[in-house]
Amino acid sequence: MRHEPPPTGAVPVRGVQTAGMATLNGSPAPLAALQALALTNYGHFTTMAVEDGAVRGLALHLARLADDCRAVFGAELDPEWVRECVRREAGGRPGTFMVRVTVFDPELDLTAPDRAGRPCVLVTTRPAPGAGRPLPALRVQRLAFHREAPSVKHVALFGQLRLRRAARLAGFDDVLFTGVDGLVSEGCTWNIGFVDEAGTVVWPQAPVLPGITMRLLRAGGDGHVSAPVTDGRLRSMRAAFATSTGIGVRAVAAVDDIVFRTDDPVVGALREAYAAVPPDRL
Repeated sequence: MRHEPPPTGAVPVRGVQTAGMATLNGSPAPLAALQALALTNYGHFTTMAVEDGAVRGLALHLARLADDCRAVFGAELDPEWVRECVRREAGGRPGTFMVRVTVFDPELDLTAPDRAGRPCVLVTTRPAPGAGRPLPALRVQRLAFHREAPSVKHVALFGQLRLRRAARLAGFDDVLFTGVDGLVSEGCTWNIGFVDEAGTVVWPQAPVLPGITMRLLRAGGDGHVSAPVTDGRLRSMRAAFATSTGIGVRAVAAVDDIVFRTDDPVVGALREAYAAVPPDRL
């Protein structure tokens, strides 16, 4: 039998190092179920940082999964069952690491997706970004993109990752999305906020996924507003920052050619406020 060589630049996969076991409904995940998820790519997820068996915003993560399950599958998801699945995989492990909970139906039929209605809970783990070291400020490129069903944290990431790749190939760290109207919306896998000249925290008023970190920060105090962020308003901001469960609060050094201060005291206060949110035990 003749074997065709891989495409130019391709590297044969010889093995994959994993941070932990993948579990499905609390038991080792069968290969067939993982293949089904890879081939259909239909489902939703949330990603949380586990710190010595505790999670900031755990109730918000569980509520997100329940809400998205209704939107994606028309089914009810028991938050306590999800919590038990996560606890079995990660509850007794020390240190800080990431847990992703993906909800999907292993029996989904591409020809009849309307029959999907028995979602399962997949729990996987990976190392936390930065491994305890402060992450450097981001330089991001604006590119036009609108996520499908932006309020749902779904697994269809092709469009986002394609533009992240394009931005990185252009020499940036990541991508910042704008709508067809030119308004800033969100980052590839993170929310963005700004600090105006008066020290007010400005969140873009646009269709975005409401991230857990952003919601915790907005619930923690006054001085936050939502407003459309045009190019002109963007250029008037004194600081910018990205937020997500994986990175917490991370300074943004530049958007295209617009440079921001990375030591702004408001961004530092937001970072401290997030660190002070008491985590919940799994």
